[in-house]
Amino acid sequence: MDWILIHNMEQESVLSELKGIVAPFTTPFTESGAVNLSLVPAQVEWLIENGVHGLAAGGSTGEGHALDRAEYRELMEKTAEAVAGRVPLVAGIIANSTAEVAARGQSVKDLGVAALQITPPSYLFRPDDDAMVRHFKEIYDECNVPILIYNVVPWCYLSPDLLLRIMDEVPGVLGVKQSAGDMKLFADLVRRAKPANLIFSAVDALLYPSYQLGACGSIAAILTAAPGPSVKLWNAVKAQDWDTARDLHERLMPLWDAIGVDNMPSLCKYAQQLQGLDAGYARRPTSPATHEQKLQVRSALENLDLVAKK
Repeated sequence: MDWILIHNMEQESVLSELKGIVAPFTTPFTESGAVNLSLVPAQVEWLIENGVHGLAAGGSTGEGHALDRAEYRELMEKTAEAVAGRVPLVAGIIANSTAEVAARGQSVKDLGVAALQITPPSYLFRPDDDAMVRHFKEIYDECNVPILIYNVVPWCYLSPDLLLRIMDEVPGVLGVKQSAGDMKLFADLVRRAKPANLIFSAVDALLYPSYQLGACGSIAAILTAAPGPSVKLWNAVKAQDWDTARDLHERLMPLWDAIGVDNMPSLCKYAQQLQGLDAGYARRPTSPATHEQKLQVRSALENLDLVAKK
């Protein structure tokens, strides 16, 4: 009974702290493809100095799909050490078996992560609804770490009905990071969710209306490419400063147009580089940024006054 009380208090703490701008950390690699942990602390400092309310590592922007289990643990450990409890840290997990997801969750449990951001199976075959509920229940039972479902996989996209069912039947599932561009599905989920459910937006081009609809925050690549303006947009909506919010929305949209393509990790890192941060390289087979893509990213950042002066 004491453990249950303590566990519930910890979840209440997560609910109160995990909100706002949660930037999905880019994983720095060397040109040859090794994880470059030496670049992690500087990125953590840069994001926190820009006012983000939390960090997420090992997700899509962080190329978590390209990390083996040992690399994943090392990245999370280095990130947690650099964060030092100043903001909540979310551990992204991208894997196709219940056992592998649970193993990765258990491997970072001692780091004090606020939640596990878990992607449904990303390979071709989709579990039925009962199997999907069981997937998240078994992971939570194994790890006892709060879970955010990262709803992003096109052929395994979870409906509002199924997401609400999972959150009802698996108390450890705190909420959802809702991706893709269908704002009707996002609006349905926010409207029907319980007050305790955390619904984050990952609709990068539409964060402004997401916040207006009631999202508790966002976990999206654009936050890492332009953390300062992203924080200002969140603050403007919270203050109901609609002129400022609309202006930031319109200036952030070209940046998403520039980076929201197949080699997004490379483009996100290039955006960081233009702002004075060495974020390393993307891991192959992700392609590097082309000359034309770099010009588009630079133009979008110049419009946000973010390109570092040499």
